[in-house]
Amino acid sequence: MKRLLAVFLLVFLIAPTVWADADSVRLKEIARVQGVRDNALAGYGLVIGLAGTGDSSKNRLTIQSVANTLSHFGVNINPDDLDSKNVAAVMVTSTLPPFAESGQKLDVSVSSLGDARSLSGGILLLTPMDGPDGKLYALAQGALSVGGYEVRAFGSSEQKNHPTVGRVPDGATVEREAPLGLAEDGRTLDVVLYQPDFTTAERIAESLRRNAGVEAVAEHAGKVRVTFSAPPQDLVRAISMIENVQVTPDQIARVVVNERTGTVVSGGNVRLGAVTISQGDLRIQVQTDYLVSQPDGVLVNPSRNIGTAVVPQANINVQDPEARSVTIRDGATVADLIGALRAIHLTTRDVITILQSIKDAGALHGELVIQ
Repeated sequence: MKRLLAVFLLVFLIAPTVWADADSVRLKEIARVQGVRDNALAGYGLVIGLAGTGDSSKNRLTIQSVANTLSHFGVNINPDDLDSKNVAAVMVTSTLPPFAESGQKLDVSVSSLGDARSLSGGILLLTPMDGPDGKLYALAQGALSVGGYEVRAFGSSEQKNHPTVGRVPDGATVEREAPLGLAEDGRTLDVVLYQPDFTTAERIAESLRRNAGVEAVAEHAGKVRVTFSAPPQDLVRAISMIENVQVTPDQIARVVVNERTGTVVSGGNVRLGAVTISQGDLRIQVQTDYLVSQPDGVLVNPSRNIGTAVVPQANINVQDPEARSVTIRDGATVADLIGALRAIHLTTRDVITILQSIKDAGALHGELVIQ
């Protein structure tokens, strides 16, 4: 008996720790190191080789760009002498990932700026792509892949998907390595949460102090500052150790409702207070039928006072069934509520309306987000 009690006591002491770690995740799943981020790139270029579906002569921007491009090859021409619909002015965009090195390939997106009807079959000319700091980071060029088309002939047209936007797979080559915003002294790192939360930030700091052997302080709900006793000789290994630390994030009681699609998503920790719901289903249908009255003898003895008349006949149907009620116990979840409402055959739209009313009544212990 003593051994059995000892085993029960040991399980009782260990179980809370196991349960507490059941929802733990790696730090890299909920946060990132500040300075390690993507960077947007953009550039202006020309797409050539279009089969008459490019910009019209009304777009002076395209004509001037063609003239400027030709001047680089020793061809001087007056922009007024240009009249071609085989060229389109475009904006080229891409994303420079962190730690990108010179020579790495990037996918680029190409979007029309003028009145081009389609970019299908076009070739993107060499286009410099700059970052937010105005520096050149990549060069883009290549054949476009457009998932659609637009064809016109004799006043008729047919279009599939969106023909004025395309992609160039591996179309850009990195010329300058991606910038990093890490601290210059090498002794501090800032961990930024994807979803700021005071409780989660404090748990991250505590887990880093206990498991990574570093000094960590939660600066605010969205950032934790990590300080090393000395600059690490292997920074990559130090960051890898930090981002693999297990953390139990705090779950926010939240219900997300999308009224356009009728979708309701709820966290498992959302609780309801004791509430009684009564829902009526009053339906009024008004249907009007138009009857034609045709008197006898109109065609034989026509008269100004006799003629055909249209007589409307309205039928009103009112259905007011007995209101259905549901009682929810204190501490029930949103899943329990939806299951009970489904049992009385309510639609998703009715469920969304009831959730809003429960929130107004103060019985929904959580945040209601309506999209």
